[in-house]
Amino acid sequence: MDRRSILKNGGLLAAASLLAPAVRATEPEIKRKPVLTIAHITDVHLRPEEGAPERFEKCLSAVKKHGVDFILNGGDSILDASYDDVKRERVTELWNIWDRCMETVKPYEVYSCLGNHDMWWKAPSKEDEMYGKAYVVKRLNISKRYYSFTKKGWHFVILDSNNENISLDEEQFKWLENDLQQLVPGTPVLLMSHYPILGVTPSLVGGGHSDHVKLKNLFYKHKDKVRICLSGHNHLSDNAVYNDIRYCCNGAVSGYWWGKGDKDSAGPGYYYETPPGYAILRLYEDGQVENEYIPHGY
Repeated sequence: MDRRSILKNGGLLAAASLLAPAVRATEPEIKRKPVLTIAHITDVHLRPEEGAPERFEKCLSAVKKHGVDFILNGGDSILDASYDDVKRERVTELWNIWDRCMETVKPYEVYSCLGNHDMWWKAPSKEDEMYGKAYVVKRLNISKRYYSFTKKGWHFVILDSNNENISLDEEQFKWLENDLQQLVPGTPVLLMSHYPILGVTPSLVGGGHSDHVKLKNLFYKHKDKVRICLSGHNHLSDNAVYNDIRYCCNGAVSGYWWGKGDKDSAGPGYYYETPPGYAILRLYEDGQVENEYIPHGY
């Protein structure tokens, strides 16, 4: 090989060596795999009218296609047991429909919290087995009205905010303080309540925690742990961040309570600008979390 060929080939090799890093940099990064993928459904407001059971089952089928590990249910599972004129037969009917629909997601685990419309306060007496929160705890197949559990390094806290002025009662708040304190530093935590603790939607339609400052202060003490707070109640979707903690109100499966909407609805079934939907969350080992609100269209 002559000198000209050597220089020519050497120049090509040098050019290739200079280009190689740039070529590698444009290659797609390997996508991180979450340790957990979970669904957050809330405000189903299940009832026999408007074809709600069949539409909800279609929504659950869509949820399962995301390959979720389990489901979080944010409350207001049935249309309403809380109004003054609701009779025992209606409450029983609504919960039976809920049971039938949830059969379609077995064997997925479902962790629920209490919504304000789930409790039948107008039972004949407080001793009636269907009165109040204890009956809802039983129907939702949960251990208590508030509880926690851990899966794959993530800690989950389910709260009961159905107390005076939308808040945690003192017993529950002390339990929450202790629950967070007992965790190993850096343990990522997801909290779910029916009502928003902080966020955009309470400034629009109300319905937020009255003890939000008290909770914000507690979360700041554990800012190495608390990563995200989920809620429903307001049927609106938002995604706010304060002190590096995300607050996501994840709309409503029922949208405009399974109805077509009103003059303020941005589309069929919308409540204001939020369509009926659910959220898919991807939780990572390092505490990062993605929350995606997905309209379901059923």
